[in-house]
Amino acid sequence: PGFCKKTKVQHVMSHTILLVQNKTAVSSRTYHDYPSVGEAMDGLCKLFEQNLKQQSPGARNITYDIKDLWNYIDALPDLGVLVFNNKLQAYQPFSKQWAKEKVLAHLKSLAGQ
Repeated sequence: PGFCKKTKVQHVMSHTILLVQNKTAVSSRTYHDYPSVGEAMDGLCKLFEQNLKQQSPGARNITYDIKDLWNYIDALPDLGVLVFNNKLQAYQPFSKQWAKEKVLAHLKSLAGQ
């Protein structure tokens, strides 16, 4: 059904936090934390897939491509990614565009396995 699957390869361990606002209401802000960037990208894919299931609750199979995932990311009122930088001993912030590039690279690495 989708191409967002559980990661088989261990990614560099950099604690990663997704900051997500699903609706225009500020109260819809949530965060999800992961032990690595790769697992955070899996998590972002799962959020997208949950959204698809909510939009089509009766559908048995839902198909999509990378453009659909990117449109979902673009449509989020806010998305930020914080990645722990061990050298700086601090979290570095990244944008939606960065997340789109990372999720694409992550999916390509999964496809190459």
